[in-house]
Amino acid sequence: MTNLTLKQLRYFEALTRHGRFRLAAEACAISQPALSMQIKELEAELGNDLFERSARDVKLTAFGETFAHRARDILRAVDELGELARAARNPFLARLRIGIIPTVAPYLLPAIINDLTSAFDGIQIDVRETQTARLLQELLQGELDLAIVALPVSEPSLTELKLFEEDFVLVRHSDDEGRPVPERDALREMRLLLLEEGHCFREQALSFCRVGSARPREIMEGSSLSTLVQMVGAGIGVTLIPEMAVPVETRSAPVSIARFPPPSPSRTIGMVWRNSTPLARQLREIAGVVRHSCGTMRRAK
Repeated sequence: MTNLTLKQLRYFEALTRHGRFRLAAEACAISQPALSMQIKELEAELGNDLFERSARDVKLTAFGETFAHRARDILRAVDELGELARAARNPFLARLRIGIIPTVAPYLLPAIINDLTSAFDGIQIDVRETQTARLLQELLQGELDLAIVALPVSEPSLTELKLFEEDFVLVRHSDDEGRPVPERDALREMRLLLLEEGHCFREQALSFCRVGSARPREIMEGSSLSTLVQMVGAGIGVTLIPEMAVPVETRSAPVSIARFPPPSPSRTIGMVWRNSTPLARQLREIAGVVRHSCGTMRRAK
């Protein structure tokens, strides 16, 4: 199989990830017919079908599943060779690809970027904001250098470094200002507003409230913390948000903030990166700047 190319493997990986030729072609910045031709040539070279094709999408064949694991290993190794070269050329990173979860990004990202660009002259920072599962996938595939997420992620191939801990606060309508903070069991009897499925913050809030499964009338979902707070201001229910979000999200809504007595709900925010990355030393220096930036920002609030 001397005719396999890295380009074909990257096209294959994109199609595996997106499940549709159109989306994969857009991600690879090529035409759909060109992508289709490359995949067909790859299958011809392998002598096996990689995908089952339908009118709407594609699915991996059994052989395709096995091939996908090997292809990801190859692409990851190639990306790490590039990282090795980056580490050798520059005492610091010239380009940093950061992933960050949505319940952190709006509140800390401006300060983090400002401090990183001040500390590392000429650094280019590319940011990807999405949910934890997607960030970890892209990190493991070599598409990100690091991710800022809630810990632990419990992935053996990733290094975890704690940045800080923060409490959750209860957001109620302004009419509830000064009222006693309900016990966590009492929260289950209220209309609880939560982020939609896939957000780790949702699971942390459910865990604190001891809610395993709830009827639809008891829980309403929003796509962002901002939406949840505005819904509380409209008198629809109550919600929990991380403390860092309070100054931004509550300034334009008629809501009140209450803090839980110990042991209060909280989360640990940290950085993760691949154990195998040659950029580990640089990433630890980056982590030092990010930790200082987060501490300064949170103290200012």
